[in-house]
Amino acid sequence: MDVLLYLIPVALGMGAIGLGAFLWALKSGQFEDLDGAAHRILFEDDAIPPPPTSPENSAKSNGLKNQDPN
Repeated sequence: MDVLLYLIPVALGMGAIGLGAFLWALKSGQFEDLDGAAHRILFEDDAIPPPPTSPENSAKSNGLKNQDPN
């Protein structure tokens, strides 16, 4: 029975921590848009355009070596 003297305060403390975490989540807006994620998963993202390449990179990617234009 002596162990209950330790377990009850520990359980109350853990409950208070959980309640504090829940209240923090409410205050920070974690539950504002519950349907947004459910709808967002159904739609494909737009294709991400490739990064711009410099003329040096485009010549290397085309398999061309540095050629003298003259």
